[in-house]
Amino acid sequence: METINEIESAVSRLSEQELAEFRNWFVDYDAKKWDAQFEQDVKSGKLASLAQKALENFRAGKVREL
Repeated sequence: METINEIESAVSRLSEQELAEFRNWFVDYDAKKWDAQFEQDVKSGKLASLAQKALENFRAGKVREL
Protein backbone atom coordinates (compact mmCIF):
# COMPACT_ATOMS: atom_id res chain seq x y z
CA MET A 1 0.00 0.00 0.00
CA GLU A 2 1.25 3.46 -0.81
CA THR A 3 2.12 5.84 1.98
CA ILE A 4 0.59 9.25 2.42
CA ASN A 5 3.79 10.86 1.14
CA GLU A 6 3.68 8.75 -2.03
CA ILE A 7 0.06 9.68 -2.60
CA GLU A 8 0.79 13.37 -2.03
CA SER A 9 3.67 13.19 -4.48
CA ALA A 10 1.55 11.47 -7.11
CA VAL A 11 -1.27 14.00 -6.69
CA SER A 12 1.15 16.91 -7.01
CA ARG A 13 2.23 15.60 -10.42
CA LEU A 14 -1.30 15.46 -11.85
CA SER A 15 -2.30 17.80 -14.65
CA GLU A 16 -5.12 20.26 -13.97
CA GLN A 17 -7.58 17.95 -15.76
CA GLU A 18 -6.37 14.88 -13.86
CA LEU A 19 -6.51 16.79 -10.58
CA ALA A 20 -10.10 17.81 -11.29
CA GLU A 21 -11.01 14.19 -12.07
CA PHE A 22 -9.25 12.98 -8.93
CA ARG A 23 -10.96 15.65 -6.82
CA ASN A 24 -14.38 14.60 -8.14
CA TRP A 25 -13.58 10.94 -7.53
CA PHE A 26 -12.37 11.61 -4.01
CA VAL A 27 -15.38 13.73 -3.07
CA ASP A 28 -17.67 10.90 -4.24
CA TYR A 29 -15.54 8.23 -2.53
CA ASP A 30 -15.43 10.15 0.75
CA ALA A 31 -19.19 10.78 0.69
CA LYS A 32 -19.90 7.09 0.13
CA LYS A 33 -17.59 6.11 3.00
CA TRP A 34 -19.26 8.68 5.29
CA ASP A 35 -22.73 7.48 4.30
CA ALA A 36 -21.78 3.85 4.97
CA GLN A 37 -20.41 4.74 8.40
CA PHE A 38 -23.51 6.78 9.21
CA GLU A 39 -25.78 3.90 8.20
CA GLN A 40 -23.74 1.51 10.33
CA ASP A 41 -23.96 3.87 13.31
CA VAL A 42 -27.74 4.17 12.88
CA LYS A 43 -28.22 0.40 12.63
CA SER A 44 -26.06 -0.22 15.70
CA GLY A 45 -28.04 2.29 17.76
CA LYS A 46 -24.97 4.46 18.29
CA LEU A 47 -26.95 7.60 17.43
CA ALA A 48 -30.14 6.72 19.31
CA SER A 49 -29.30 8.81 22.39
CA LEU A 50 -28.55 11.84 20.22
CA ALA A 51 -31.81 11.42 18.34
CA GLN A 52 -33.72 11.06 21.62
CA LYS A 53 -32.14 14.23 23.01
CA ALA A 54 -32.98 16.13 19.81
CA LEU A 55 -36.61 15.02 20.02
CA GLU A 56 -36.79 16.02 23.67
CA ASN A 57 -35.41 19.46 22.88
CA PHE A 58 -37.87 19.83 19.99
CA ARG A 59 -40.85 18.86 22.16
CA ALA A 60 -39.67 21.26 24.88
CA GLY A 61 -39.47 24.11 22.38
CA LYS A 62 -35.71 24.44 22.77
CA VAL A 63 -35.09 24.72 19.04
CA ARG A 64 -34.80 27.51 16.52
CA GLU A 65 -35.27 27.52 12.78
CA LEU A 66 -32.17 27.48 10.66
